[in-house]
Amino acid sequence: MSEPAANPAATSFPTSTISLPLGLEVLRTYTGVLVCLEILFGALVWILVASSNVPVPLLQGWVMFVSVTSFFLSSFYLTLLVTGLADRINTDWNFLQDVFYHFLALLFYFAAFVLEAATTAANGGAHIKLLPNGTDSVLCITYPRGNIFTMLSYREYSINVAATIFAFVVTLCYGGSMVMGFKRWRK
Repeated sequence: MSEPAANPAATSFPTSTISLPLGLEVLRTYTGVLVCLEILFGALVWILVASSNVPVPLLQGWVMFVSVTSFFLSSFYLTLLVTGLADRINTDWNFLQDVFYHFLALLFYFAAFVLEAATTAANGGAHIKLLPNGTDSVLCITYPRGNIFTMLSYREYSINVAATIFAFVVTLCYGGSMVMGFKRWRK
């Protein structure tokens, strides 16, 4: 007699591979902390760019796209880990999330950081000064150094500087997550 054929649906999908603990225990790992920092500082980038005057929509539009998309994807990933649903989805989480996603997020956030820094640096030294003996405002503009020139108030300039710094911090967090994920994947 012949043996019954194996069910192809049961053998075609890989088993779930995840080396991180599930539930709230994930928050006690370095990866869990970095994902929380990615979400927190990514939200700050999103809020700061949205609250400033957008002098170059093409550049800062990419920063908004990256920060909002990464915020929601990282939140979704953390939710899957905390609720334990990641174990029910048959995929190699060590490669898919820890290496592939964090590598793409690192590249996109590095580009967003560079574009936000370029937008901030394009201020060109423009600043608003009050005349010594009057209430009129005088706009002092120095020669711009590049092709893009923006005029930001001190408040808007400070917001863009803070967004640039936080975008750099988020880039470092995604880099750290990618390195730790790569180490887990190689084991």
